[in-house]
Amino acid sequence: MKTAIVTGAAGGIGAAIATLLASSGATVIALDRSFTGVSEQATGAGQVLSASFDVTDEAGWAGICDMTARRFGPIDALVNNAAIFNPVPFLDESVAGFQAVTDVNQLGTFLGMRAAATLMPTRGGSIVNVCSTGGLRGFSGAFAYSTSKWAIRGMTKVAARELAHRNIRVNAVHPGLVDTPMLGENTAESLAGMTASVPLNRLASPKEVAHLIAFLVSPGSEYITGSEFTIDGGQTI
Repeated sequence: MKTAIVTGAAGGIGAAIATLLASSGATVIALDRSFTGVSEQATGAGQVLSASFDVTDEAGWAGICDMTARRFGPIDALVNNAAIFNPVPFLDESVAGFQAVTDVNQLGTFLGMRAAATLMPTRGGSIVNVCSTGGLRGFSGAFAYSTSKWAIRGMTKVAARELAHRNIRVNAVHPGLVDTPMLGENTAESLAGMTASVPLNRLASPKEVAHLIAFLVSPGSEYITGSEFTIDGGQTI
């Protein structure tokens, strides 16, 4: 793999993915609204170009496509990782709150997949959508977040079917509890209870999730599409 785009790359899983892919020699376009401007960093094997970016901005995606095509040519992979998590129960959720989560998590994933398809060459490429175990079961206490992740599962499967003739593979990864700042949105009591429900009795590290995603964008997974991969320490067994 030569070139990849990773969204939500300023920290947590996204940063781990960007670092791992660059360390294997890839050029990584790392996008996150937390970044300031544009910067580049050589990693020894590859390089990371970081850019301030809002995944809900359709015009912004067009700009990223233009810049990427000019500087790097076709891409080999997209990792749709950007997401927001607001733990609000169903009856307490507002229209504005629901829309905000839907825009980043679901609309951002759609725009990313559509943009990536235009940047992938005739030989195809790989798209990985980072979902959640909240999209595998009735995840109470975070209605909008869980709903968006269920939606991304369906988007992944439809896109996998429609893009298969172009040899573009689309898969979903469902992390469970990962040691990232996003978990800080939960109360300490809630987090302790969730961790106790994991058979491996610990949180995942971002790097562990990144290794799975690196496999899904590698040639070793070239016959896998429309599939879902759970990485949760056995929590959903």
